[in-house]
Amino acid sequence: GGAEIHLLRLLAELRRRGWQITLTSPGAGPIRDQALAAGYGWSALPLGGLEARAGARAVAAWPRARRLAGRADVVYLNGGVCGRLLPALPAGAARRVLHIHDIVERVPRMWGRADVVLADSLAVAQRLKPLTAHVVYGPVDPDPPAADPPWPAGDGPVVAFVGRIEPRKGVLDLVFAAPAIRRGAPRARIVVVGDDPYASDPAYTRQVISSPEIEHYPWVDNAPGLMRHVDVLVLPSRREPFGTVLAEAMAVGTPVVASRVDGLPEVVRDGLTGRLVAPGDPDALAGAVLDVLSHLRRMGEAARAHGRTFASDRYADHVERLIYG
Repeated sequence: GGAEIHLLRLLAELRRRGWQITLTSPGAGPIRDQALAAGYGWSALPLGGLEARAGARAVAAWPRARRLAGRADVVYLNGGVCGRLLPALPAGAARRVLHIHDIVERVPRMWGRADVVLADSLAVAQRLKPLTAHVVYGPVDPDPPAADPPWPAGDGPVVAFVGRIEPRKGVLDLVFAAPAIRRGAPRARIVVVGDDPYASDPAYTRQVISSPEIEHYPWVDNAPGLMRHVDVLVLPSRREPFGTVLAEAMAVGTPVVASRVDGLPEVVRDGLTGRLVAPGDPDALAGAVLDVLSHLRRMGEAARAHGRTFASDRYADHVERLIYG
């Protein structure tokens, strides 16, 4: 997900600056594999699940967390679940950084132990009061590796959603908007790339991927590189703290259409780098896509300039300054 992508991009930049990195995760899996492939140290730290009262299991990891922190200058807790380790980390030793990537409903008292609190957007930061949170947005690679699109070549514009296919992402709004988009742009192709790895709502996912209104393709590993083959990237989410995929698309010159929710208006400049619409309104979504299609060159140039303000090296500069105050 976005939180893990942000972390890995940050760590790559910090290592280039001479940082020595040990990455922890609850167990074996993609994060461990990527840590080892990158040459980082790795350690397991069980944190408990997301169900009610599961966080108590993190207490068993406190002694190990305290020992690891004793060998570090900075302990970077990447998300609210990682914040369960804060009671184990003594003040005045390693710098304790808590980075929140989600729109939270409650701020646990223990989060106040962090020396620095980071937030993915102003929308996230506002939900963290009374904590003082610094907005850092999210990092992108402005020049991602090339990627071949999974769809066959054609001569029409490609309007795409790329990401998890679940109700929170509002993908059905694009499915319902597809006929109106094609009426206004008959050669347009409506493409959905992704799946639902968490099986959050299988019926919803099936409704999207089986629709004759769209072309569906499974998830691709190099989504940023894929954006070069997309004319308009659509993110019709119901809730979204930042929207990494929007910044990735804009960084390679692809304008976007997104819902006017949470942190997305902070990422998209309405009428300049793309369009913002009310969530849950397929007609408005279709109109916005058609508007962007009619201004592709202008909006694409503006999107590229704006998207590159989220570049990973700038992000690392900002985070480093905040860590050391």
